[in-house]
Amino acid sequence: MRYRPLGRTGINVSPYALGALMFATSIGNPDPADSVRVIHKALDAGINFVDTADVYGDSEEIVGDALKGRRDDVVLATKFGRPTSTDPNSQGASRRWITTAVENSLRRLRTDHIDLYQLHRPDPATDIEETLSALSDLIRAGKVRAIGSSAMPASDIVEAQWVADRRGLERFHTEQPPYSLLTRGIEREVLPTARRHGMGTLVWGPFAQGLLTGRVRKGQPNQLRRAGLLHHLTDEHRLDVVERFIALAAEAGLPLTHLAMAFTITHPGVTSAIIGPRTMAHLDDLLTGLDVTLTDELLDRIDEIVPPGTDVGTLDQAYAPPPLRTPHLRRRPVEERAAAI
Repeated sequence: MRYRPLGRTGINVSPYALGALMFATSIGNPDPADSVRVIHKALDAGINFVDTADVYGDSEEIVGDALKGRRDDVVLATKFGRPTSTDPNSQGASRRWITTAVENSLRRLRTDHIDLYQLHRPDPATDIEETLSALSDLIRAGKVRAIGSSAMPASDIVEAQWVADRRGLERFHTEQPPYSLLTRGIEREVLPTARRHGMGTLVWGPFAQGLLTGRVRKGQPNQLRRAGLLHHLTDEHRLDVVERFIALAAEAGLPLTHLAMAFTITHPGVTSAIIGPRTMAHLDDLLTGLDVTLTDELLDRIDEIVPPGTDVGTLDQAYAPPPLRTPHLRRRPVEERAAAI
């Protein structure tokens, strides 16, 4: 395993990070003992980076169980900020919630510190100085080693770095954006911005939430598509592009999953890519692709299918700023519009 520096933190991590979403019994593997075995197999293979979140069901508890006796060998990352209940204050990036959320995660993870504590999604309702101030206090208290953001637009990354510098606060050391063969928009601004500020980049969704596993095919029935659980699985344009990648992978003599993972960790701005195996078989398949290296010719072919810096469709879990989701935030009041006529 060739480890990579996590930005300028001094921490070294594996190019594959083990995502723990699928270890939650309500979401993925219903057998916690099997999930523990999968985690141990990943650690034995040299993966030393584990990423979870407080909203992933009982994932943190299962990860905590798996790391008993092995905690010091693992760079442990978790996230906060997304709603954990109907309480409007049990979410976001306020000092009030951060100080509560970190204690909850520490208890579930059965550890006295978190190596990387990440804001799960931007919180426009909270001043970034408030957030960084609270996170800085956690670092000084020894409860957190480094802090990061997730799905932040490049402009927000710059603002956070500026505020940290001007106010003498800890800065975000990492960013966790979506990135895959189908989702390359971060190549335009987010990756260059993160590199300019010395941030590590932990990317999620290398399989485009299932589209790049080869199990979702155009014109073929699929349980998720029939259930209508994820909109992007029914996006015909995305499915057309996936078919082109399936053909390219076959031509290169590679499973589609190996092509997808090798692509994500090839970019010099990417530190690590999150894999989310649910079973031992899923993990074994991904581990066999660790040594796959893509040639320049193959990368050129990929660029012809999806040009650099572009996205094909939109992931269901992609972050959208509030004005894109809420009409009244992008429209002047009716009275004001009428008075202007």
